[in-house]
Amino acid sequence: MSSASLSPSGIAIAVLCAGALAFACGPRTHSEAASTASLATAAPVLQQGAVHVRNDGAPLASRLDVNVERGTVHFDLHVVNQSKKHIELTFPNGQTHEFVVVDSVGREQWRWSASRLFTQAVQNKLLSSGQAMRVDEQWQHPSRHGKYIVIATLNSTNFPVQERAEFVLP
Repeated sequence: MSSASLSPSGIAIAVLCAGALAFACGPRTHSEAASTASLATAAPVLQQGAVHVRNDGAPLASRLDVNVERGTVHFDLHVVNQSKKHIELTFPNGQTHEFVVVDSVGREQWRWSASRLFTQAVQNKLLSSGQAMRVDEQWQHPSRHGKYIVIATLNSTNFPVQERAEFVLP
């Protein structure tokens, strides 16, 4: 007889490890309804290009610029470490930022991350004192007219930033 048989505790450990692996690698759902609902009930729009320094001692200042050109809208999110120390931004995956455009009644019209894939590895970005991080994207809009709101988000888990700006497509 072979002495390679597993004990009951060895079988339990193997089953638990397999279950943990299946859970970690299993499919994930992303509730679009929850994010759309939060966009529709969003707070008042921040003025385009304004710098917002949080009063809760957060070390980041941020600014969102919007530039409308013929057929394209350019979005620029600037985040600056205004503290005297280095800070390390932590991102839970490869999607470091998001831009979402909603119309005047809060319906989502465009999402930068739609149809994109992102790595599932944690990422870190070190910002020295006074150093800036900039993310910019553009929306190629088909001749749509009206008032819109862009919501730009820095997806950092430890220093999240969200800016909003209103713009008009003539």
